[in-house]
Amino acid sequence: MAAPSPGPREVLAPSPEAGCRAVTSSRRGLLWRLRDKQSRLGLFEISPGHELHGMTCMMQAGLWAATQVSMDHPPTGFELGTLAGPAFAWLRRSLGLAEEDYQAALGPGGPYLQFLSTSKSKASFFLSHDQRFFLKTQGRREVQVLLAHLPRYVQHLQRHPHSLLARLLGVHSLRVNRGKKTYFIIMQSVFYPAGRISERYDIKGCEVSRWVEPAPEGSALVLVLKDLNFQGKTIKLGPQRSWFLRQMELDTTFLRELNVLDYSLLMAFHCLHEDERGLGSSLIFRTARSVEGAQSPEESEAQNRRLLPDTPNALHILDGPEQRYFLGVVDLATVYGLRKRLEYLWKTLRYPSRTFSTVSPARYARRLCQWVEAHTE
Repeated sequence: MAAPSPGPREVLAPSPEAGCRAVTSSRRGLLWRLRDKQSRLGLFEISPGHELHGMTCMMQAGLWAATQVSMDHPPTGFELGTLAGPAFAWLRRSLGLAEEDYQAALGPGGPYLQFLSTSKSKASFFLSHDQRFFLKTQGRREVQVLLAHLPRYVQHLQRHPHSLLARLLGVHSLRVNRGKKTYFIIMQSVFYPAGRISERYDIKGCEVSRWVEPAPEGSALVLVLKDLNFQGKTIKLGPQRSWFLRQMELDTTFLRELNVLDYSLLMAFHCLHEDERGLGSSLIFRTARSVEGAQSPEESEAQNRRLLPDTPNALHILDGPEQRYFLGVVDLATVYGLRKRLEYLWKTLRYPSRTFSTVSPARYARRLCQWVEAHTE
């Protein structure tokens, strides 16, 4: 099935007041239902008075209006741009994601949750109120890179439907009162459903700046930890290990061909209950749980398919003998251009005997795959 061309950019101008009213009207009830869970996960409701409240209200109202408001009589207040809309609509359909569900999760039915990231970037991170979708602000340059790579990204997912690459669902721009545009991307959250997750990691396969001070014992806050925090631990996948190693090789080879680096392997896990163990160890082909593509066992093997667990977010879930792992490759928009080459030279002098993230795409891909091989069994 061929993916559509990105299509023209669409600009809408919904009213921020309607979105803010919709968000705040349900705020009190949702706050009480999620307060304890949010504090444990490092999630905080963006309520009135929060510095990001206005922006997220407008994002919600705009995303909802993108499918509800007629362009013949657009309201005023701000502009929401939808970039490559047809291509991302196709991606959502290929995942079996109903537009109604997508709109309900991102629309003004409940407040966004701010995600407290340990990332050094200046981006802001949000989760939809059901924690199913992840939103991240992006710079103009990164958005340009994502859109330039979009046709090849779609082709890669067609060839490898069970890829671990993050599933991008939309790219938008927001301009308030004719000011500077804010760009943001929407993707499936790798860490969903999050209710039983015990630990979370962001892995790049290097040492420099890859330690996060853990939360104090007894603290309600759970952080996303990094490479050095994972020392001495192992990802125990059992029979699924060979599939995982092969898929990491396929995905990182693709990113290397795009001249991309500095992406991360997100990982989280929780223990399986007794009645959940042993259900996902077979690497057989099953059409019913697949998304677009192969029609024979031979094609399935070439595409590196696996038996997907019967659970939400199955493409990012891999069951080992005793633990369920949430795995996904994110941050796909950093190109190894002149700035990164100069940064590599500087870090070579600054950290002569240590590994750091800014290296050539070929070395970056090889090193991350070596980390995965060394830390799995």
